[in-house]
Amino acid sequence: MQRNVPHSMARTATGLLMVAALGLASLAHAQTAAQTPATPAQPQPQTLSQAAPPVDPTFSAYSLAQTCKQKNDNVAQGQCVGAIRGIIHGYQYGVLFLGQRASLPPNETQRVSLCLRNTQVSSIVDEFVADAAQVNEDSLKHTPAEVAVLGSVHMHHGCN
Repeated sequence: MQRNVPHSMARTATGLLMVAALGLASLAHAQTAAQTPATPAQPQPQTLSQAAPPVDPTFSAYSLAQTCKQKNDNVAQGQCVGAIRGIIHGYQYGVLFLGQRASLPPNETQRVSLCLRNTQVSSIVDEFVADAAQVNEDSLKHTPAEVAVLGSVHMHHGCN
């Protein structure tokens, strides 16, 4: 039996892997930077000045928020919940993977972890939609859905 997966959902998995990889790379870089003393003779990498990659308009924060707003459309709700669950699970697996393969400073894994015990996905969806409503639509169109979802979840469910 062949399943029809919407193109935006296939991109969710790819985007999810990219977010997890970026998160892992950032944490690994932070760990390396914390363990390696900086010397004046070493030039520091200039990562903040690099242009961000273009955002896929079919899976931007704006498009996901629009999908998640459609409460009476079962297909849209299924896509919304699937995308948000995928983003969160991918991120959590990335944090777990990093925690198992790198020695991080104390509390570093907890700082980037999500505390979602007994949290319903519907409440995460509602929080994301409410948070997205507070942001300019043009900004949402230029923000990857993964970044917006994880930002919202960290704001409401961070383990700090």
